[in-house]
Amino acid sequence: MDFDLSPEQQDFQKTVRQFVDDAIRPNAERWDHEHELPMDAVKQMAELGLFGLPFPEEYGGSDADFLTLCLAIEEIARVDSSLAITLEAAVGLGAMPIYRFGTEDQRQRWLPPLATGENLAGFGLTEPGGGSDAGATRTSARLENGEWIINGSKSFITNSGTPITSFVTVTAVTGESNGRKEISAIVVPNGTPGYEVGKAYRKMGWWHSDTHELSFNDCRVPEENLLGERGRGFANFLKILDDGRIAIAALAVGLAQGCVDECIKYASERTAFGKAIGSFQALQFKIADMEVKTQLARQAYYRAAWLAEQGRPYKKEAAMAKLFASETAVDVAREAVQVHGGYGYIEEFPVCRHFRDSKILEIGEGTSEVMRILIARELGLPES
Repeated sequence: MDFDLSPEQQDFQKTVRQFVDDAIRPNAERWDHEHELPMDAVKQMAELGLFGLPFPEEYGGSDADFLTLCLAIEEIARVDSSLAITLEAAVGLGAMPIYRFGTEDQRQRWLPPLATGENLAGFGLTEPGGGSDAGATRTSARLENGEWIINGSKSFITNSGTPITSFVTVTAVTGESNGRKEISAIVVPNGTPGYEVGKAYRKMGWWHSDTHELSFNDCRVPEENLLGERGRGFANFLKILDDGRIAIAALAVGLAQGCVDECIKYASERTAFGKAIGSFQALQFKIADMEVKTQLARQAYYRAAWLAEQGRPYKKEAAMAKLFASETAVDVAREAVQVHGGYGYIEEFPVCRHFRDSKILEIGEGTSEVMRILIARELGLPES
């Protein structure tokens, strides 16, 4: 078994880490308190080619493997989870559905600007009345005279209101089949009459990521904006979520590693009773446990990403990686605040921001409870 990254992946990881240290680390706290996505940073990420990593060169990408994308997300999350989720959502939720399920015309039209980072896109699945129960979609779309007429609303949609957002893809009920809702995915360009982006949310964390509620009131788009087969929108998006859970696991590992790094630094510099606090066994054990959990979470998402690249089943492994990594991030961030004592509660110290940012990882792209349900199903246990 080979657990080493390839030389190309190692070089890429170093490049991204240098970019993070030079361009993101000095500004992360300021950006967070400005509560606005820093478009200059997004532009720099685009220039580095991060938004096109998993896509073929013909669409403006670099044809890298999925693990390479996860490495980029992890490196950014060590310092700035808001920018890490911006990248993860832009690639996994905004661009990937177009690449996976779009026609060639749709790919040629919408994918290149996303792969180069010229544009961002979002995916509207969650609704105000249905979070984990995503199949309970109420947003509707009826076909009339060659146009989809969409009515409804979506919640918590990342990258939906930036200056460079070009469209969102939304799931909507387009009919019934055998007594069940027929859910399809439809692309809605920004600026379409009847489509409104609400005010940015006031969130516990991820302060400078872009997140909005969306509303559709007799919003009309051409029939050809249907993405994938009619009635396959929900099923297709579940496939997208499997990859997304691995990427969220990578983000969680990055956050946890950032906390470990900050604790090692602080415990080596801070003194009490005449010596560095890192010399006290209580703190050594605490930081050692943080490192153990972080390394195990990293191996979990590496394996899930490898299985995906090999074309082997990975739904259970993706859920396991997301579950363990997200809960690890919350645990490690909490302990990092404890290691820092009173300073851990002060915004100038990165672990304070990491603690705020960690909780959403147990919720977004599938709650911890849903992950446990998926794992149980994959084990063959009877449904409740």
